[in-house]
Amino acid sequence: MINQYETVFILTPVLSDTQVKESVEKYEQLIKDNGGEIVNKEAWGLKKLAYTIQKKNTGFYFLYEFKAEGEFVDKLTTAYKRDERVIRSLVVKLDKHGVAYTERKRNKVQEPAKTE
Repeated sequence: MINQYETVFILTPVLSDTQVKESVEKYEQLIKDNGGEIVNKEAWGLKKLAYTIQKKNTGFYFLYEFKAEGEFVDKLTTAYKRDERVIRSLVVKLDKHGVAYTERKRNKVQEPAKTE
């Protein structure tokens, strides 16, 4: 059964732009190769962490919404854990309310500002 998921992962801040791009493309390709469909992706950029992780205070944040089979989540989680460039990750299954919320949020962001 295909479900919709949201994943956020944080890459270590010591990576170059090309290394960050390679890592992000690797996970995009992993999703696509396993029959998934990317619904939305956002690069939040370099942000300060709430607490120190592996002696790092900042990290590159990325958010992906995707549709995939439930078994794929285990593969994705394992890939995150094996990659030394990923310092934290989280994958969440969205219920119908979560899907509706993310769609509203996406549409609101893409609408032009109204002037009165």
